[in-house]
Amino acid sequence: MKQHMAKFSLGQVVKHRMHPFRGVIFDVDAKFNNSEEWIESIPEDIRPDRDQPFYHLFAENESSYYVAYVSEQNLLQDDSDEPVGHPEVGEMFGEYHDGQYSLGGNLH
Repeated sequence: MKQHMAKFSLGQVVKHRMHPFRGVIFDVDAKFNNSEEWIESIPEDIRPDRDQPFYHLFAENESSYYVAYVSEQNLLQDDSDEPVGHPEVGEMFGEYHDGQYSLGGNLH
């Protein structure tokens, strides 16, 4: 079994390659670690390979905030240099600078 090094890091702001959303990475799975129903719900022709890092994001689009689970192949570095407005970002992360949040927010 191949070992993959995660391309992206905790606190990094990324965007989806195909869908109009962006977010902050708050956790990484070395390979797919979600339900069969989740992966099977993705059309086969665009279904990501399970043997790659998957990222948990505090995500946002034009109308809402949510948590997303995205394969590495579907993420790109976000170069907008804009902070993410998701309300949970401040609970986990500190300051935003150059596309990256520092670790350690207002944890209680």
